[in-house]
Amino acid sequence: MSHFTRVRTALRDADLLVTALAEVGFTDVEQHGAPQTLYGYQGDARPERAEVIVRREHIGKLSNDIGFRRGDDGAFEAVISEYDGSAYDNAWLTRLTRAYGHAAALRYAQEHGYDVQSDVSEANGTRRLVLRRYT
Repeated sequence: MSHFTRVRTALRDADLLVTALAEVGFTDVEQHGAPQTLYGYQGDARPERAEVIVRREHIGKLSNDIGFRRGDDGAFEAVISEYDGSAYDNAWLTRLTRAYGHAAALRYAQEHGYDVQSDVSEANGTRRLVLRRYT
């Protein structure tokens, strides 16, 4: 049984986190108002709990759940097992954080009347988003 590691993030909005998870490949994500139990690769309940959860069946046969638990300051901590930490490491968290930022920018644009003129992902991970608002 591998243990779960907690990694602090700056992500605070659960809806944007779910959108970002979809952008990095996880379209089946649970979002709860209260922390729920995470499960290990054998289906065993673990003591770790989280509000945003990618269940193991959506990750891989031998994987554990990946969770995001809200901390006292409102930011989420990623709760990732030692086994899954090789695939879902700091580089993955960086991609997730970029996807979160992109989702936040799009939501801001929509809420403030901007149109997306272009949205281009470049090979080096840079994202160019051009917004325009007609007044």
